Amino acid sequence: MATPTRQQPAVNRDNAFFFESLAQGRLTIQQCTRCHAHRHPPVPMCPRCHSLSWQADEVSGMGTLVTFTALYHPVLPPFVPGYLVGLVELQDGVRLVVNLECAEDEAQIGMPVEVVPQRYGDDLVLPAGYLPGAPHVVVSSTEALAAEGSLS
Repeated sequence: MATPTRQQPAVNRDNAFFFESLAQGRLTIQQCTRCHAHRHPPVPMCPRCHSLSWQADEVSGMGTLVTFTALYHPVLPPFVPGYLVGLVELQDGVRLVVNLECAEDEAQIGMPVEVVPQRYGDDLVLPAGYLPGAPHVVVSSTEALAAEGSLS
């Protein structure tokens, strides 16, 4: 088994569906079955109507880059200097923090972003942001550059 290229997320009863769907190549967001509001990160109770009833809703992953930052210091393995972390607002109204898998000079606030499940190790799949139509190639870490491509 290869060494993971990212720290494993803390998976619990509230968010397990999110990580399981990513491993299956799908992006799902928690949706209240009472008021139909989407919410992320997943929580037990709807902040809008206080319902405890929810479902996992598969979403397109299309969104807009709200903001981003390039990280240079301190950069620890496996990340490469200048890797990008962005906040993407999905068309479904929720925001996700993702690695932007593009060059820094390509990233612009307000640009369209496609969020897809991306494999970062044998047992780790996380959401990653790409320019729509761009190849799903990992550029944020040295080990992932050699790993298999995305699940989508």
